[in-house]
Amino acid sequence: MAGVSLKCGDCGDCGVLLKSVEEAQEHAELTSHSNFVESTEAVLNLICTACSKPCRSKTESELHTKRTGHAEFVDKTADAAKPIHLEGKKSEGVGEMEADGSGSGGGKSEGFMFVVEMVVPEVEKKLLEELEEMGFPVARATRALHFSGNSSVEAAINWVAEHENDADIDEMPLVPANSKVEPPKPSLTEEEKKLKLQELRERARKKKEEEEKRMEREREKERIRIGKELLEAKRMEEENERKRIIALRKAEKEEEKRALEKIRKKLEEDKAERRRKLGLPPEEPAAAKPSSPAPVPEKKSMLPVKPVTKAEQMRECLRSLKKNHKDEDARVKQAFKTLLTYVGNVVRNPDEEKFRKIRLSNQTFQDRVGGLQGGIEFLQLCGFEKTGDGEFIFMPRDKVDSAVLNSAGKELQSAIDNPHFGVL
Repeated sequence: MAGVSLKCGDCGDCGVLLKSVEEAQEHAELTSHSNFVESTEAVLNLICTACSKPCRSKTESELHTKRTGHAEFVDKTADAAKPIHLEGKKSEGVGEMEADGSGSGGGKSEGFMFVVEMVVPEVEKKLLEELEEMGFPVARATRALHFSGNSSVEAAINWVAEHENDADIDEMPLVPANSKVEPPKPSLTEEEKKLKLQELRERARKKKEEEEKRMEREREKERIRIGKELLEAKRMEEENERKRIIALRKAEKEEEKRALEKIRKKLEEDKAERRRKLGLPPEEPAAAKPSSPAPVPEKKSMLPVKPVTKAEQMRECLRSLKKNHKDEDARVKQAFKTLLTYVGNVVRNPDEEKFRKIRLSNQTFQDRVGGLQGGIEFLQLCGFEKTGDGEFIFMPRDKVDSAVLNSAGKELQSAIDNPHFGVL
């Protein structure tokens, strides 16, 4: 025969089988159910193999199968707790058990009731006395204090105002004797809500400030990193520019060296050409000269001597002028252009005396031509002569020689156009 069990009959949806008085007491504390009926239905211990859920009866296992589809169970009833001993529990005074039917008869018991002891909850006595002085019944005041959390008289009065239409407002509240049920937390007042909201806002503000500080640190790190990269890029660019300038200077030096070599060769060629025009023998290298100097004068004496032409004299005069003022290139070039203007005016207007007469004391003439050694000498080679009083330099009409003046113009233009004129 199966052992005695307790079945919760408080509601139609419960019907839980309990194996012991301890389980019934725990069930009552959790659900506030207080009606338990004696049952002879066997308390099984069926464990679902799929989800390991324990089922206490066939009915419970069938409901589990309908809900989850799990149909396999393992019967571990032999490992279950011992059945309930009703007489032993009755003698302990945990609860009261009443049987329906003839009390002392030997007939079989038809029902069993397990009643959990209920007590009035404890409330703040001082607050309760204040509510009683205000005219509230004890039951209503006790219920209001219990459900408002024993916080204050104002909270209890607010609770009463909100629940004054409840049917059980004047009934004394009851809780299980050995339960440790904490009273519900009271609702916050308007002031408390404002303080709570202010606290939440302050917390959110601090969190936002911390996040902004963190983001600022990240941005600062990024700026530092970008700054370092820019400095490195600038350094590399400066290094490349320095290398480029060095290479460019090296190329310029090489080009300058080649240009000087070319000029040197050109000067040597010009010098040889002048010696040829003057009827002088070409220069020979020192190594090629014969050890005996006697035959050389004999050869020179046999060569015809050519007279120096007017054009060559003009060229040498211009070359001397350039050498005498080698540090004044701009002034020398201006003198050449001024002389070319004087010669050109005489060639174009030979009958005009004003173009053939120049005042030596003229400041412009002195700055451009007269102040340079060789300037007046070049005009004299062209045909100009100083007057007796030394105030003017004048070219008579009968001394105007177009060929000489044209030669002078060519030599002046060559000196102006050739940047290396008179270097050596």
